[in-house]
Amino acid sequence: MGKQSKASPRATGVALLQDPTLNRGTAFTDAERDALGLRGLLPPRVFTQEQQAQRILENLRKLPTDLDKYISLNALRDRNEALFFRVVTDHPDEIMPIIYTPTVGLACEQYAHIFQRSRGMFLSANDRGRIARVLHNWPYRAGIIVVTDGERILGLGDLGANGMGIPVGKLSLYTACAGIDPSLCLPVTLDVGTNNRALLDDPLYIGLQQPRLRGEVYDAFVDEFITAANEVYPGVLVQFEDFANLNAFRLLHKYRERVCCFNDDIQGTASVVLAGLYSALRITKRGLSDQTLLFLGAGEAATGICDLVVSALTDEGLSEADARRRCWLVDSKGLVVASRTDLAEHKKRYAHDHAFAPDLLSAIHALKPTAIIGVAAAGGMFTREVLEAMAGYNERPIVFALSNPTSKAECTAEQAYRHTAGRALFACGSPFDAVTLEGKTFVPRQGNNSYIFPGVGLGILACRARRVTDGMFMAAARALADQVTQADLDQGSLYPALAEVREVSARIAAAVAQVVFDSNLASQPSPPDMLQFIRGKMYDPRYRTYE
Repeated sequence: MGKQSKASPRATGVALLQDPTLNRGTAFTDAERDALGLRGLLPPRVFTQEQQAQRILENLRKLPTDLDKYISLNALRDRNEALFFRVVTDHPDEIMPIIYTPTVGLACEQYAHIFQRSRGMFLSANDRGRIARVLHNWPYRAGIIVVTDGERILGLGDLGANGMGIPVGKLSLYTACAGIDPSLCLPVTLDVGTNNRALLDDPLYIGLQQPRLRGEVYDAFVDEFITAANEVYPGVLVQFEDFANLNAFRLLHKYRERVCCFNDDIQGTASVVLAGLYSALRITKRGLSDQTLLFLGAGEAATGICDLVVSALTDEGLSEADARRRCWLVDSKGLVVASRTDLAEHKKRYAHDHAFAPDLLSAIHALKPTAIIGVAAAGGMFTREVLEAMAGYNERPIVFALSNPTSKAECTAEQAYRHTAGRALFACGSPFDAVTLEGKTFVPRQGNNSYIFPGVGLGILACRARRVTDGMFMAAARALADQVTQADLDQGSLYPALAEVREVSARIAAAVAQVVFDSNLASQPSPPDMLQFIRGKMYDPRYRTYE
C-alpha cells in the first residue's frame, strides 16, 4: 500500500486518454508523453494527482446543487477513475454524501434524465435464457456484485432500472472505504419491469416499459442470475440491495447456504445499529440485556436488527425467547402483537403477547423502551411528544433516526437534542450538522452501513470465504464499536469519524476474516498477521507510473 506501481498500458495516444482505468490526464510525465504518444494531446505542464484533486474540488464547490455535484463526479470517474477515488478517499465527509446517501436518492429519481454513460450491467427480463452469455460481456473478473431489482430504493419505493444508482454508489464505497480494487466490482440491475406509473409514462425512462415480473417467472430469472454469476465468476460475493420485503427475506434465506451472499439492508444495517447500541451503552453503563428496543418499522431493516440483537443476547446467555422479548415493532397499523391476524411471516417472531397500541407514542407509554430506532422511511415520526416521552422514561434515551434520504428522517439532530434537553444518545441515517445547546456542542454521526459493508466485503474477499454468516456481522459490530473513542462519546458521537473509515474498514475486515478462518469457510490458509494481511489487499488510488 501507498507505493506507486509500474505497469505497461494496453493503449497509447488518444485511446489511453479515453480509458478511465488508465488515464492520468495532466499527470502524465514528459517521458511518458513521449513514450506513449501523448505529446501535444495534453497541456504542457505536468501536475501531481494532489494538484488535480485541488482543481476538481474547487470546481465541485462552485456547483449550485448536490445533484450537479453528483453528475460532475460521475463524469470525473468516466474519464479518470484513480483521481475520482483519490478525491473520495481524501474527503469522505464532503464527497460520500454526494455519491451515496442522501444525494443518491434524488439521483435515482432523476437517473433516466441525467444518464450519460452506462456503468455496470443491466440484465433485463429479455435476457432470460442467456444471462451467463451476457455476463461474459463484462470486461473484468468480478469479485463482488451488488445487485438490485429496483423495487425498494432507499425510502423512495419502486424506481425500476433507475435504481442502478444504488449498486454503483455502493460499490464506489467499497473501494473508497475499504480499498477493494474497482476492477473487482460489478454493479448489476435486474430489470424485471416496474409498477411505477410515472416511470412507465416517462418517454426518457431507461428500463423495460412493462409491469414487474412476479411469482415463478421472477424466481426463475433471479435463480438464473445467481447460477450464471457463480458460473462466470466462481466464488463471487453477491450483495442483495434494495429488494422489497416480499423478496428480500426469502431470497436471502434461499441462497445464503448455497452461495457467498448477504443482504446489506438486513444484515449490514443490523450490524451498524448493534455497534451504535454498544457505543451508547458505554455511556449509560448498562448492558444490552437491560434494554427494551422499540422499532418504528417492521420490514427487512427492523427484523434484521432484531435478529442480530437476539444473536448477541443469546451469546450473553439469554434464552432466545427472553432475547426476542427485548425487541418490539411498530408498523403502519400500530404495535406488532400476537393477537393481530394481519402480520406478514417475518413479523411474527417479534409479535409478543401484549395489549395492542395503535401508534408509536402509545407504544412508548405502554413499553417504556430504552431505545427507539426508526427504519420505516416515515419522515417526522419522532415528534416532540415522542422525544419528550422517551426523555421522561430514560435519563439517557437512545434515539436512532436512521431512515434516509434526509426527507425521510424520523427527526433531525437538533430536534432530538432539544426535545430531550440534550440527553439523547442520537444517531442518524443522513448527515446532520453539529448542534449547540446551552453551551454544549453535540456532534451526531450517521449509523451508516458504509462503516460495515465495505470492511465485511474486504474480509470476505481477502480470504475467499465460501459463505457469509451472521457471526461475521456480529464481529463487524464489535470491531466498529471498539474504534469509538472516549473523545467521540464525550461529544455525543456513537461512531468514529468518517475520515477514519479506511482504518475502520481494515480492522472490521480483519475481524471478519478471523471468523471466516475460525469457521473453516476460507479457501486459503490463515495468515500469521491478519491486519497486515488485510492491509496488503487494499487498493490505493495513487497513479501508476508507466514503463
